[in-house]
Amino acid sequence: MRNKLVAGNWKMHGNLQDNSALLEALKIGLPKPENNARYAVCVPFPYLASAQATLNGTQIEWGAQNLSQHEKGAYTGEVSAQMLNDFGCTYAIVGHSERRMLYGESSQIVAEKYVAAQRAGMIPILCVGETLEQRDSDTTEQVIDEQLKAVITLAGVDSLENAVIAYEPVWAIGTGKTATPQQAQDIHLFIRKGISAQNSEIAENLTILYGGSVKANNAMELFAMPDIDGGLIGGASLIADDFIAICKAIQN
Repeated sequence: MRNKLVAGNWKMHGNLQDNSALLEALKIGLPKPENNARYAVCVPFPYLASAQATLNGTQIEWGAQNLSQHEKGAYTGEVSAQMLNDFGCTYAIVGHSERRMLYGESSQIVAEKYVAAQRAGMIPILCVGETLEQRDSDTTEQVIDEQLKAVITLAGVDSLENAVIAYEPVWAIGTGKTATPQQAQDIHLFIRKGISAQNSEIAENLTILYGGSVKANNAMELFAMPDIDGGLIGGASLIADDFIAICKAIQN
């Protein structure tokens, strides 16, 4: 049975007081993980220490939203994988559409960050997905194939044994729009089939998340799809009741 995962991406939100209240509510409200389910929150860098202190020994894992591809050096403002290790991070998001679009991260840079995360013992959550323009021009599969190929070329398909993929249609992030469950399933299946052509066992066991405006009221239907193994949750991860409801949906 594949691992299931609901991971919150707080993006650039939060403060010490609000974060503490949110995490305490999650500790109380989240059910014990069953059926290979896992929960995680990916918090801004300044709050990793408090997340570690609050969540250590609980059913909730934590991680970072980004990392440098470099181990160390004169890279002002960057954070290395080894630094994240000091705070017990299980996960590191790489290739989020906001990093690709707003900060110009190429698929090659994303692949290097993926390798850096794995080298430090973390599980990269590799984000792939298309813009509305790319979907309308019927190049979704080509775009996603290119994004995956960069990682597989650098790290090898076997590296996916210790990774998570998140499909995030860019047109459905923060817009209130959501791919239909069948639209999301179709792309998840495309991803799994493409990897299966290189290693069927890894493809079968690979956790693939949906990351496009998952809400408490649509999570159950999305997670019922055979190739959707959970969600990378944005805004709803900042509201305890919503995130708890989404995590409960992954148990079914």
